[in-house]
Amino acid sequence: MNEPIPVSSALDEETARAEVYGLLAALYYAPPGPELLAQLRVAVTEAPAAGGFLEEPWRQFVGTVRELGDEQVVNEYDALFGGVGKPEVYLFGSWYLSGFLNEKPLAALRSDLAALGLARDEAMPETEDHFACVCEVMRYLIAGDDVEVANLTQQQKFFSTHVQPWVPAMCEAISAHPKARFYAALAGFTAAFVSVEAQGFDLMA
Repeated sequence: MNEPIPVSSALDEETARAEVYGLLAALYYAPPGPELLAQLRVAVTEAPAAGGFLEEPWRQFVGTVRELGDEQVVNEYDALFGGVGKPEVYLFGSWYLSGFLNEKPLAALRSDLAALGLARDEAMPETEDHFACVCEVMRYLIAGDDVEVANLTQQQKFFSTHVQPWVPAMCEAISAHPKARFYAALAGFTAAFVSVEAQGFDLMA
């Protein structure tokens, strides 16, 4: 899931939005590799997408990446989200929406994905309500070629149902965790980005 780093506010706004979702998917799905971390350390710190509101959380995130070594980031991912049994922080929507994994919110998500003609890759161990997975769906709905599916109406519907209701709580849980540095900074940027997305969709209503 190595994605291009969204660093230029001059990028077409839709391309920039898709790239941010792609980057978030990569960073939350697995510990970032040396190549991606190297790209982040040299990223310019202007806003990665339209809207100055994102500039400061992005600057803080890039600054944090520059302070940490590759091994520290990998160890932090494993400490927060990995391990045997219950992780320190969950990345699954069902947990935040119902208090349990694999509950009704996941079934509802699967139904909506099927209606969009999308299905989970059988090679992927995570369920569809993993944050990285919903980010990938949003990226597809923005950048996909099938205009019947990849359009603003479907983006708004999916975001308001399967992203906005729980991602802020996930970001708060990560930010509050004492072991989080890289991911606390990333959660700050994630929360800001989701807020900007929500405001944009509200203007459509």
